[in-house]
Amino acid sequence: MSSLLLKNVRAVDKNMDELCDIYIADGIIKEINENIICECDNEIDCTGLTAMPALFDMHVHFRDPGLTYKEDIVSGCRAALAGGFTGVACMPNTKPEADNPETIQYIITKAKGLGVRVYPVGCITKGLKGEELCNYALLKSAGAIAVSDDGRPVESQTMLRNGIIAAEEAGLTVISHCEDLKIIGKGIINKGRISERLGVDGMDRSSEDSITAREILTASAAGCRIHIAHVSTKGSVGIIRKAKKQGIRVTCETCPHYFMMTDEKLLLKDADYRMNPPLREEEDRLAIIEGIVDGTIDCIVTDHAPHSREEKSDFLKAPNGIVGLETSLAAALSGLYHTNKISLEKLIELMSIRPREILGIETERIEVGRKANIVLADIEKEWTVDPEKFKSKGRNSAFKGMTLKGKPVGTISDGELRYFEK
Repeated sequence: MSSLLLKNVRAVDKNMDELCDIYIADGIIKEINENIICECDNEIDCTGLTAMPALFDMHVHFRDPGLTYKEDIVSGCRAALAGGFTGVACMPNTKPEADNPETIQYIITKAKGLGVRVYPVGCITKGLKGEELCNYALLKSAGAIAVSDDGRPVESQTMLRNGIIAAEEAGLTVISHCEDLKIIGKGIINKGRISERLGVDGMDRSSEDSITAREILTASAAGCRIHIAHVSTKGSVGIIRKAKKQGIRVTCETCPHYFMMTDEKLLLKDADYRMNPPLREEEDRLAIIEGIVDGTIDCIVTDHAPHSREEKSDFLKAPNGIVGLETSLAAALSGLYHTNKISLEKLIELMSIRPREILGIETERIEVGRKANIVLADIEKEWTVDPEKFKSKGRNSAFKGMTLKGKPVGTISDGELRYFEK
């Protein structure tokens, strides 16, 4: 295996912020020191760059198997590396659904050698239909890291409760997509002033808030833990904050678009600003930021959801979802770090440490003796998002044309430089 020397890099990790050199050999960090002199296969002058533990996204859709015209595991991993990620958790709404060991194994096998550890999330119920629980022991033995019916919530509270208990027994995290389909109806964007102005059906906040409360109460009554996906409302943040103070074992995530944008973007009638849950209002955006700052929100994910150009061409009929792997770190740096809301150490906690902890995966660290999984970022670089340059097949980015400050420029996976932007 090759050796690599990172010269003059700012290394930031938990309780660490120093200018140094990092020597990597055989996939392991061998030395962190000033002015390291050694023979190596590749030496990179990292002046102006920051090294951080590689990122982990616990909520992506790689569309593979079955929907590979949108994305596949190979293109998804390329996008992940370009965004600074060496690990992702893939949601199960593929074709066929990830409700069986064969599909779980297919995903893991196809991802081997790509530089990104892809952890499949299995279905809570067979076929995501909410009618019969999957065999979690089989999913776990095949390699599933969690279970979710993401994209379609479990409507029966009894079914959900039984699933939460069985998943806990199997050692799997339950990731809940909180949405009351009856409240949603035919809504396609946030219900409020903008939906009324556009004359389209809206998705009321109470849809998310009511199911967030239901999941937390159900998990608490069962004595189990629950993870709430893509939090977007002020109400849900408040519910989760209160639950945590009561000692309930709940964790949650949000996405960059929820702390960077509001439903004002929908006035453009561009389906690239449509996702589920939808962009909300300013009070929700501010509540999301507050939840990040005070620790209510545990991690930042992307909900990376590629669609074809044709699918996204019709504002009213387009499917929900946007891509996010290649803009996530930049958005977090722009919206949270450069606005003095959080420190780099807190950003690392949100985007690297906590998602791995929640899923029971070993965390990455920049320290001697640990595997070298590192993202190199130019945190001061200003750049304009051009989806045509993405590694993902998807071009449906809500950040298109936006100028962001901070950019991942290199990703080291198990000691190998898998992505570098010269």
